[in-house]
Amino acid sequence: MLTGKCILLIVSGSISAYKALALARLLRKDGAAVTGLLTAGGARFVTPHALQAITGERVFGDLWSLDEEAAMGHIRLARMPDLVVVAPASADLLAKMAAGIADDLATTVLLATRKPILAAPAMNPTMWAHPAMQAAVATLTARGVAFAGPDTGAMAEAEEGPGRLMEPEALHAVIGGLLGGGPLAGRHALVTSGPTHEPIDPVRYIANRSSGRQGHAIAAALASLGARTTLVSGPVALPDPPGVTVVHVETAAEMLAACQDALPADIAVFAAAVADWRVAAPATQKMKKRADTSPPTFAMAQNPDILATISTIGARRPKLVVGFAAETENVVPEAQAKRLRKGCDWIVANDVSGDVMGGTRNTVHLVTEDGVEDWPDMPKEDVARRLAERIAAALGQA
Repeated sequence: MLTGKCILLIVSGSISAYKALALARLLRKDGAAVTGLLTAGGARFVTPHALQAITGERVFGDLWSLDEEAAMGHIRLARMPDLVVVAPASADLLAKMAAGIADDLATTVLLATRKPILAAPAMNPTMWAHPAMQAAVATLTARGVAFAGPDTGAMAEAEEGPGRLMEPEALHAVIGGLLGGGPLAGRHALVTSGPTHEPIDPVRYIANRSSGRQGHAIAAALASLGARTTLVSGPVALPDPPGVTVVHVETAAEMLAACQDALPADIAVFAAAVADWRVAAPATQKMKKRADTSPPTFAMAQNPDILATISTIGARRPKLVVGFAAETENVVPEAQAKRLRKGCDWIVANDVSGDVMGGTRNTVHLVTEDGVEDWPDMPKEDVARRLAERIAAALGQA
């Protein structure tokens, strides 16, 4: 899949740097030429000898090397690859990238290159959540740097949260997608995510607890397999996934219109928690609470059914339509009935009676015409990757 591609792999200081060796092995097995570059921190966790043995190429790390810099080695490294991969990308290196600091070989190459950059963060969850780090990520994203992860999970310091380096197999898939060789290359995927907000008055609305984490992860996973991906998102507090076209909406009606505008598509995954009802006539001014008035009552109207509409849209129907069923009881029977009622191909069913909506993990059942697959509890990012792989396999057989 990556034959003829050249990748510069920058390994910075993180205990997860050992995963870079497995990533380099997967990339080489897939036909890519991999050149390693170790920062001073990275070299404390991975030796140059180990990285050189895996890549089969000389490993770089010294900005002041008389041999290399006599031929402007950092410029050659900046221009050589088809893709620069920073894995792991430490908090220190990301901050320096955002600030434009060039005080070692890695940061100098990153400042000098005009080639695509993929960063895979790895750090403590508190560091990842810090406003300074999120500002750095936002700055780099605006400059075109793509991000893979971080995943959520157990950390080396006996903590858990977002900040874990993405697994090598998943990073390999992201790289394949970015370089145009993924199994979904040439396909268009449409994904919905998050809640909808249905207005009551200019300051109040009806909503639900959906965070959008699962839908955003699915969009990122499909893009990592090479799909041109359009994500229609309700209001969420998540960054836009890298390499994905994002359309931001608020209401169910806006979400349906955006989905129709995005067609044609080969794949449609409707993971958004769309409000079933809306206030028929929202107030145009803020409703006041007064001592002499009773609580207001509202006439409700039914929202459009996005999943059913796209499933039965006719010639523009995607080849594979996947819905979601968030249930609190009789999860699988309800999902089976919903699949038939809506006219979609698959339903991903889950029990949301706990903290699934807004949480980081999910236990799902994949309902298809052939039966039901019960998947184990796993992080939402892993659910997304597994679903994307199932979609790629299904379209490959179509």
